Amino acid sequence: MIKEKFDLKNKVAIITGASKGIGKAMARGLAEFGATVIVSSRKQEAVDQVAQEFKKLGFSADSIQCHVAKKDDRIKLVEKVIDKHGKIDILINNAGTNPYFGPISKMPENLYQKTMDININSAIELSNLVYPYMKNQGGGSIIHISSIEGLHPSPFMAAYNISKTALIMAGKNQSIEWGKYNIRVNSICPGYVKTKLSAALLENETSKKGFLKNVSLGRESTPDEMAGLAVFLASDASSYMTGTSIVNDGGLMNAPLIPMQ
Repeated sequence: MIKEKFDLKNKVAIITGASKGIGKAMARGLAEFGATVIVSSRKQEAVDQVAQEFKKLGFSADSIQCHVAKKDDRIKLVEKVIDKHGKIDILINNAGTNPYFGPISKMPENLYQKTMDININSAIELSNLVYPYMKNQGGGSIIHISSIEGLHPSPFMAAYNISKTALIMAGKNQSIEWGKYNIRVNSICPGYVKTKLSAALLENETSKKGFLKNVSLGRESTPDEMAGLAVFLASDASSYMTGTSIVNDGGLMNAPLIPMQ
């Protein structure tokens, strides 16, 4: 039955940046479909709170602190999951940052490097850590959370744009190298989602109207509207899908060159 292909029972999933926003919504989505979710983020208190919230709802959840830009934290995250659960079926690289908003000619090197370390380097290195386990167990699903900003340029967001473009290509390269081991790698490209990361863009009503004018549905999305894609890509419902990026942007990328009257 098709319905059964979405079943994630007995699956173990790591979600980074899962204490809030899109990461938390995706973690809950996977938990609702039966997965044991490992809620991970920088602060132990924050991930403990989310895991307890999920457990009270009857879901299977653990919490492990991990600052994805730190090598030791990445290694400990994977080791702890393997020690306790014996496998890793799903990895969602969701943690992200955008510390600099300004012209590329004045972009501070340290903020550019911070963006790369968190948005792309950590995703590659975490994927490399889970790869041997997925290979030995016969497969797995890796999901990168990119952005529409990885598909088109935006003024004053160069570092973020570059990192999200690189994340899409990393997934494509991983997919062609690891497909023979039944490891699928795909990316999700959200549009404007109401999260802390996008608050500066969407809280001001004037700028919000400017950003949303080309969105066909005329609004930003909620984190929950990204969770269904994560369930799909994590499950056997997408068993023949790898190396692709799925845009979920309310129609923004379809904006006409000539505005509708």
